[in-house]
Amino acid sequence: MSFVNIQAAPGVEIVALQGNAVFADHSRHNRDGVDREEGMRRLARVFAEQPERILQELVDVARELCRADSAGVSIAEAGNDPPTFHWAATSGKYVPFRNAKLPYDFAPCAICLERDAPQQFRVGQAFFDILGVSADVVTDGLLIPWQVEDMRGTIWVVAHGEADAFDGYDYETVQGLADFAAIAVRHQRQQQRLLEQVAASAALSLANDLAHQINNPLQSLTNVLFLAESGHDGQDGVTVARSAIPHLQRLTDLVGKLLASALLKPKS
Repeated sequence: MSFVNIQAAPGVEIVALQGNAVFADHSRHNRDGVDREEGMRRLARVFAEQPERILQELVDVARELCRADSAGVSIAEAGNDPPTFHWAATSGKYVPFRNAKLPYDFAPCAICLERDAPQQFRVGQAFFDILGVSADVVTDGLLIPWQVEDMRGTIWVVAHGEADAFDGYDYETVQGLADFAAIAVRHQRQQQRLLEQVAASAALSLANDLAHQINNPLQSLTNVLFLAESGHDGQDGVTVARSAIPHLQRLTDLVGKLLASALLKPKS
C-alpha cells in the first residue's frame, strides 16, 4: 500500500481517507454485519448499566468488529503544559498504554484533529524510539476525529502486522463508534461535574457544622484564660494549663476535621 509521506514525526506516515483511491480499492474483508448490530447492543447495555465502563467497552467492540490488533480512544488535553493526548481507553496489544500521555505535537492524532477528517496512518519503529517506549509498530490504522462541547479526540483501530488490514466497512464501523465516543465522553464529563458539585456541597455543609462546633470549646478556652488573667481564685499556670488542655484538644480535633474536609473538596 502506498502512503502519502506527510510526517507528523519521524516514523509516522498519514494520509486523508477522503479521496484515497488506494484505500477505496481495498478488497472487502469478511465482516459479519450481525456482529456490528450485536456490538451496538453491547454498548447500549453497558451505557445503561455501567456507564463508567463505556469507553473501555467501546474500544473492545471496535477492535473486535474490525478484527484489529489494538484500538483506543485518545482525548486532547490542550490545557496541559505542554498539551498532550490522553489514551483514555485501549484494547488489544496496546492495553499496557492505557492512560498514557503523548506529546500533542508529536502524535498522529494531532494531524487528524487539525484536518478534522478521518485519516489512515502507520507508525514505524523510529517514532517509538524517540518516545523511548517499546511498542508494536502500526502497519495499518484508521483515525476518526470526534468532538463534544470543547473536548476533542480520536478513536482508532490499528494492525501490527497486516499492511491492508482495514476497508470501507471498517471505516463505516469506526465512524459510527466515533459518534458513540463523543456521547460517552460527554456523559462522563457531566457525571464528573455532578459528583464534584455534590462533593463541594457536602464539604461546605461539613465545614459549616464544624465551625459551629468549634465555637463551644473556643468560648470555654477563652473563659479559662480570662479568669487566669484576672487572678480568679489565685489560679497558677499549672492549674490554668490543666483546665485549658481538654478544650485545646477538642479544638485540635475539630480543626483537623475541618482541614480534612477542605482537602477533600474538589479543585475548581
